Amino acid sequence: MTWTFTSDFAAFVAAAGPAVASRPVENTSLLTVMDGLERRGPTAYGSDTPFFGWWTGADGKVSGGLLCTPPHPLLLGVVPAGAVAALGAALSARCLPAPFDGVNVRRCDAAALSRAWSRPARITTENRLYRLAELHAPDPVPTGRARVADEADLPLLVDWVNAFKRQAGEPGSASEAVLRHRISYGGMLLWDDAGTPVSMAGFFRPISSVCRVGPVYTPPELRGRGYAAGATHAASEAAYAAGATEVLLFTDLSNRTSNGVYQRLGYTPVEDRVVLTTV
Repeated sequence: MTWTFTSDFAAFVAAAGPAVASRPVENTSLLTVMDGLERRGPTAYGSDTPFFGWWTGADGKVSGGLLCTPPHPLLLGVVPAGAVAALGAALSARCLPAPFDGVNVRRCDAAALSRAWSRPARITTENRLYRLAELHAPDPVPTGRARVADEADLPLLVDWVNAFKRQAGEPGSASEAVLRHRISYGGMLLWDDAGTPVSMAGFFRPISSVCRVGPVYTPPELRGRGYAAGATHAASEAAYAAGATEVLLFTDLSNRTSNGVYQRLGYTPVEDRVVLTTV
């Protein structure tokens, strides 16, 4: 039983791809990043070289993986319990190919990873993964309507994605190339009120018939009017129209408002993920 680490994306996909794809809901973030790297190359998420890993069990079968695209935290997918403890030992021994800032891990694995990691770690971010059970219309319905963003909206999208990242504490800045790609398949929607954009919601390309909504953002001065609910509802409908059979989203557990909005739209909790950062 062992972890294998590499900077070779093709080797990672060949070894771990089937295991990661077998759990498309829980591995939604991992699959999205893999898709981005495949489409846009190794600098899709930053200028530093990404690295990857997969877990091989006693039976010789690969049963899960991880990746890291600096400056983002290392992202651990669904793996057996033994793999979590072994990863903690590998982190302690500094066996990974490059430095990283924190580990994004399922909450159910966080304690075991922390125990096996020789450096004290604390939870700095808590997110909940939701699955759409049955889509409900916003109540009350906000004024305005949804529309698909186009190239002319790019400067606004860049500003709003950067604002979203600052609010969420996410590293890096908005990428025009990424946003252009999302515009190309209709993956960014704006909610307009009286002809003025007041909120946005995006969705990623469906992978294995699973699609994730995000980011969702409304400027602070325009909140409390239901615009985010309208935009999220429209993005959810668009995700189904794009071929998804499962629609997901993440939200910050500390944000009671957004958690309430998504649940009223029909989203139900799947699991929590946390980011562990060394003290």
